[in-house]
Amino acid sequence: MKYKVTGKQNNSGMCFVCGTNNALGTHGTFYECENETGEQVLLAVVDPKPEHQSYPNRMHGGVIAALLDETIGRAQSIGKENIWGVTIELTTRFRKPVPLDQTIYIEGKITGTNSRGFEGEGRILTADGTVCVTAAGKYLNVPIEKIAGTELGDDDWFMVEEELPKEIVINK
Repeated sequence: MKYKVTGKQNNSGMCFVCGTNNALGTHGTFYECENETGEQVLLAVVDPKPEHQSYPNRMHGGVIAALLDETIGRAQSIGKENIWGVTIELTTRFRKPVPLDQTIYIEGKITGTNSRGFEGEGRILTADGTVCVTAAGKYLNVPIEKIAGTELGDDDWFMVEEELPKEIVINK
């Protein structure tokens, strides 16, 4: 599978999924992409740590759900700024264990929208393209000021500068 990278999304300071200052977090990086069929998708790249473990050498199901929730919810923001979703429902299906010893990829895409919110799907893939977990979610559009209770500061939402890869390849 090849993903053409078209952009990158911001990180925050303390978010469990994308926070750069959260010592126990997953430190996810989110790339806006086009997949091989031309669909817009969001692809998160995560290098799991031992702190994300449940059973030996396996990622905890709660961490898995958080990664999928964040990635599907962020997919609404592809090419847009300050569009946020609050999770109404998230359904996950665990197919294979998510390993801790390799980079994993979390793909999220929007499958439907209405005036109040959106629906999306996601999946977690290993480097060889194995699908470990799938998910579907429903989200409500809510202004960030309402979610955070205040305006975001420079330490809350920022771009981590890096040279963007032209593409991300997951082998299968």
